Amino acid sequence: MNQFFLGSALILLGCFSGFLPELAEAQAQSAANQNGTVPQQSGPVQSGIGQSNQAQANPRQPGRSGRFGANDSTPTLGLEQGFIELDTPDFHLKLVKASQTVAALQPKSAGDFDFTPADQLPKRAGDHFFQLGDLTVRLRESGDGEWQNYSTASERRPVIALPATDQALAAADLAPTLPQDCPLHVMRTWALDQGKLVLKFELKNKSSAPVQIGALGIPLIFNNYITGRSLADAHEVCSFSDPAICQDAGYVQVTRLNGHGPALVVVPQGRTPLEAYNPILNPWDQPSAATRIFTDRTPRSQTFEGFYEWMPLTLAYAENEWKNAQPWNPPTSETLAPGSTRTFGLKFLVAPEIPDIEKTLAENNRPVAVGIPGYILPMDVNARLFLKYTWKVKSVKVDPEDAIAVTRDSPTEHGWLAYTLRGKTWGRARLTVTYDDGLVQTISYDVIKPEAEAVADLGNFLFTKQWFEDPSDPFHRSPSVMTYDRAHNRIVTQDGRAWIAGLEDEGGAGSWLAAGMKEFGQPKKDEVEKFEQFVDGVLWGGLQYTNGLLKYGVRKSLFYYDTNEFPHYYNPEIRYGGWTSWNKRDAERIDRAYNYPHVVAAYWAMYRVARNYHGLVTHHPWEWYLDHAFQTVRFLTGRNADGDYNVGYLNMGLMEGDIFLTLLKDLKREGWTQQAAELEAAMKERADRWHREAFPFGSEMAWDSTGQEEVYAWCNYFGYADKARVTLDSILGYMPTVPNWGYNGNARRYWDFYYGAAPGGRLERQIHHYGSGINAIPVLTEYRQHPDDFYLLRVGYAGTVAPLSNIDEDGFAAAAFHSAPWLMKWDAYSGDYGPNFFGHAVDTATYVINHTEFGWQAFGGNVKASSDRIEIQPLDSFRKRIYLAPLGLWLTLEAGSFDRVELDAKTHAVRVGLAAATPYVSAARLRIEQPAKLLGVGTYQPAKKFALERDASVMPLKKSGITWVELTETR
Repeated sequence: MNQFFLGSALILLGCFSGFLPELAEAQAQSAANQNGTVPQQSGPVQSGIGQSNQAQANPRQPGRSGRFGANDSTPTLGLEQGFIELDTPDFHLKLVKASQTVAALQPKSAGDFDFTPADQLPKRAGDHFFQLGDLTVRLRESGDGEWQNYSTASERRPVIALPATDQALAAADLAPTLPQDCPLHVMRTWALDQGKLVLKFELKNKSSAPVQIGALGIPLIFNNYITGRSLADAHEVCSFSDPAICQDAGYVQVTRLNGHGPALVVVPQGRTPLEAYNPILNPWDQPSAATRIFTDRTPRSQTFEGFYEWMPLTLAYAENEWKNAQPWNPPTSETLAPGSTRTFGLKFLVAPEIPDIEKTLAENNRPVAVGIPGYILPMDVNARLFLKYTWKVKSVKVDPEDAIAVTRDSPTEHGWLAYTLRGKTWGRARLTVTYDDGLVQTISYDVIKPEAEAVADLGNFLFTKQWFEDPSDPFHRSPSVMTYDRAHNRIVTQDGRAWIAGLEDEGGAGSWLAAGMKEFGQPKKDEVEKFEQFVDGVLWGGLQYTNGLLKYGVRKSLFYYDTNEFPHYYNPEIRYGGWTSWNKRDAERIDRAYNYPHVVAAYWAMYRVARNYHGLVTHHPWEWYLDHAFQTVRFLTGRNADGDYNVGYLNMGLMEGDIFLTLLKDLKREGWTQQAAELEAAMKERADRWHREAFPFGSEMAWDSTGQEEVYAWCNYFGYADKARVTLDSILGYMPTVPNWGYNGNARRYWDFYYGAAPGGRLERQIHHYGSGINAIPVLTEYRQHPDDFYLLRVGYAGTVAPLSNIDEDGFAAAAFHSAPWLMKWDAYSGDYGPNFFGHAVDTATYVINHTEFGWQAFGGNVKASSDRIEIQPLDSFRKRIYLAPLGLWLTLEAGSFDRVELDAKTHAVRVGLAAATPYVSAARLRIEQPAKLLGVGTYQPAKKFALERDASVMPLKKSGITWVELTETR
């Protein structure tokens, strides 16, 4: 790494560290990560750059003084007393002898791999460090009074070992680990049930009064601890967990960062529903002294999301900390009469590979749900739901009652129960399926407007409510589409994080980036005119330099903090100062590569609109926009007189980096051979570097889920299939498919509520932050090359449609959804939503499959099968792309839109119906591609000869009605 690059890394992350005490180590971790290691912790870098007009770095947040970490407590777990080594058919299980908590959980099919942070055990051997096998309880006697809190990890003492039996591998009385006033007697057992490992807790009311258990948690301590590891090491030893919060049908899947098998699947043993999946906080994050007993001392940070606990009972939280949130499931409690007993338990299953998780559930008599196209329901789509379980369905209910219409269909050939769902009422909804054996399965849906309508609402909101016009603005941000604060319904003209109000970085560029991509797919005359004003008035010559050595360089922010220059401008209620409140010199820096794809995408979007629509773009010809997109990439990849790169982080994968590949293809189609060759050579240099690295997708953070998108794109393009597969596998390791609209297709993000959302954010699993949209791009690209991989389609499509869930009924798009059970709401800022919508815009399509079990299905539309005649109604937001999976046929339109497509399943004949002409489009431009070469499928082309432009057939459109075009197959 050259000195410029390292310096940029330290400066940028130094800015963040003063603002974010929990992430202070990220700068050193990121820099060191490039050299193969990540230090344990470090403090903020106090760089002197740009301090003349800034206050000192913000002090630590309240309650953070005296924070304690993993090494400042007396070991009490009893490691010195040795271990119990146990073998099960699936695992090598190692228990700490004194506590009978897990020291290692190693699947026998994966060598030395361990699902637990065993290498951290010596550092986590004191009080207030949860282990797998611990328990948290909140209860009260006689059903009234204050809730009392108990945890088996708060004061460690050796448990009382009980005799093992044929099925009980190890058992213990946990009384020594609980206070004497606890009215429950707790016995824990590690056992086998038909060869599967089981963890059971038997709770007995030993008092003379009824005991109400208002909350119960089973901490799931798996190895998501990235701190101190190189990227290669983290991908080999670490795992992430994702919940299916589905009550009795709930489960937690634990998947390795490298995306390889085996995967761990945790399911209920007996009646232990997954009512909530609760993040375990650090003590310094918990303001209430009474509830610090439920915290863990392992420092949470950008490299450690924290642990979670499986909660079968949550009423005590719902009445208190969570009372203002709408939970995934109705909160419950249980009351034990004196002398009565209740057992809770979990079973540990092993799936050979991540796509085998549902198969593993079914093989172990667990309910399985498959939603098509997923669990986000546009109101015009006939969604399908398929259920597999050994018992019949007793009832299906919807909450709210009128949110979704449910129709039962005929079961499939192999006994899957089938339903058609139609969204009726906008917003979150819960489907509750009750089976004859009493098992309750909940599935969380989000009903949205029809996709095209939701995107139209987005555009309207961006260009009205978020349209900023103020010729006197001292930072020259007018006119532009700016960050919006939905909590106060106003544009964010000031923020202590300069970029939020300064139109750059993801948190500031998000709104104008979304606006540009909306016009690319769904242009509207008055909106295009405003975006042209933004390009000419703010982007070119404001955010981007127009002359000198920095011409085409992109600055970090237009807004900055300088009380000398603007003594009366800044709002005293905003917490300015510290490294996030950039001064002018810092704001004018051009050294962050992540800012450049936003600008390229804006120019490229206008190029496409100008090239394919008559009279919509008037300020410049299409060549101007295409050249500016190219020149921006040229500067990004260029070097200065010393031979160093102009910009830092260039050799990372960049979010929205697919825009460079799309631009390259357009340069080639336009015959700009010199520019295309230059761009391709620059990208080849980057791809060659990635090809040599084991896991080439770091970022300015120590671990991230943003670089994979572009790394896959170029490795796939240049034929580095092995590295493309490594990258794709990485995505599948953190992007699940589960029956919940929030977690389905949700690429893991948990720290950007700090950087690109409303003030006051914390480390928290983000639902449908921009990782969902951008990571869907490589997943669906791979799917189109392998259309028999149903798992890829489900994950990729879920990520593609996810950004539409962020759009509210008026068109405001939030940065992400807060998954913390005490919040459960959309963020108030539009923030860094833009990259999310970029992913949607470049990926949205209608996918048609003929599944071996479920038959003809559509993702992004409706399909009607009558014998061999298949009719497809595209209903995705742009209606410009259709993938016919049985033929591996990818149809895309640069101009025009699809109205209908018909397919003869027997003869393979395809008939394309194009929507009528508009004042701006008189001819469609259809491109036919076949990324998958399937046996028995020939090459497709229009039956009638049309003129070719840029590899697309130019097809005149009727002024009214559908224009039908036949495609013929040549074998």
